[in-house]
Amino acid sequence: MITTESWEEAAACREPGIDPELFFPVSETGLSAGEVTAAKAICGRCLVTAQCLDWALRVGEQDGVWGATTPQERRLLRRDRPQPSRRHAA
Repeated sequence: MITTESWEEAAACREPGIDPELFFPVSETGLSAGEVTAAKAICGRCLVTAQCLDWALRVGEQDGVWGATTPQERRLLRRDRPQPSRRHAA
């Protein structure tokens, strides 16, 4: 069973031989596009992709591939995600 606290330990990107730098390409285009594709392929076989993406969205992670998404994709997801209502003090 994967708990909220242990999802990172179960992540495919933490497997031996996986270079963590792969998940932090310089850009999403050009030569770096291949790194993004390779990182997303690893995410595609990961058992905790949903937890990873949820974490990245909650903390506002602005860099890297998290939960099989790029920073640009997460910006769009955050924009479309319902925001909790906030009460303003009078």
